[in-house]
Amino acid sequence: MVTICEVGPRDGLQNLPLTFPVEERIRLIAGLAAAGLRSIEAVSMVSPSRVPQMAGAEEVLAGLPELPGVHLSALVLNLRGAERALATRVQGLRFAVVASDTFCRRNQGMSSEDSVAEFARAAEAARGAGRDITAVVATAYGCPFEGEVPPDRVAGMVAALVAAGADRIVLADTIGVAVPGDIRRLHRHVAPTLQGRPWGVHLHNTRNTGYANLSAALELGATVVDASIGGLGGCPFAPRATGNIATEDVNYLMQREGIATGLDHDRLSALVEDLAGRVPDKITGQLSRAGWFGERAAS
Repeated sequence: MVTICEVGPRDGLQNLPLTFPVEERIRLIAGLAAAGLRSIEAVSMVSPSRVPQMAGAEEVLAGLPELPGVHLSALVLNLRGAERALATRVQGLRFAVVASDTFCRRNQGMSSEDSVAEFARAAEAARGAGRDITAVVATAYGCPFEGEVPPDRVAGMVAALVAAGADRIVLADTIGVAVPGDIRRLHRHVAPTLQGRPWGVHLHNTRNTGYANLSAALELGATVVDASIGGLGGCPFAPRATGNIATEDVNYLMQREGIATGLDHDRLSALVEDLAGRVPDKITGQLSRAGWFGERAAS
């Protein structure tokens, strides 16, 4: 089984030139759930002074209807953010640690080593609250400030995160620099440190290699795939970090490859159409332009 984790309500909206009101974010999340998404990164527990698009996280979560069978999570960067998230209805935390020191200091105000220690504290809090925690390793494939990130550095971080209690590991190509060979190379280093934990990828399509990288990761056994509706996305603190791989395009690729997704193409397309009315120049997914080919595979 492969889980598509929808990050559009968080990563997709956080770098847009306009702010979606709480009510619109609630409608988007509910619409994604209605389209079959069963894992949704709904909010980010960050300071609204730094990322105003993510203000009102608690209000978004409180305003959502009951969503049976949907795992809601919040992105957090530190223990304070984790504590905020654990006071809400989310079932899980997605904690961002960073493989490169420079980016970590700019994004989170701490070193990479400190972010791993902070993850350990958040993991303990999550366990005490009966929630799960995913470690998302940002800049795993390259940093906008330091360049190439040594695979053994990432592997060492993953080993520490697993030891600290990570339920799963997601390797993030934060600025979209990887090619399939990089996916395979890093996996060779990281695989021995996973100790059976599920792993996945968070891919940006900045240089048009995101879908090739996804195919490589699936062949290597990735069971978590982050994607964003319409291909929206980008990091305010990573220069030229453009959109994610698009949920609707990922759905097409996986279904044509015989991997069940449970997603409804028509509902996804309707969501993309709605978003295109607000941010037409930010939609990077191609399926909304070309449409499905032939008879759709059963979900």
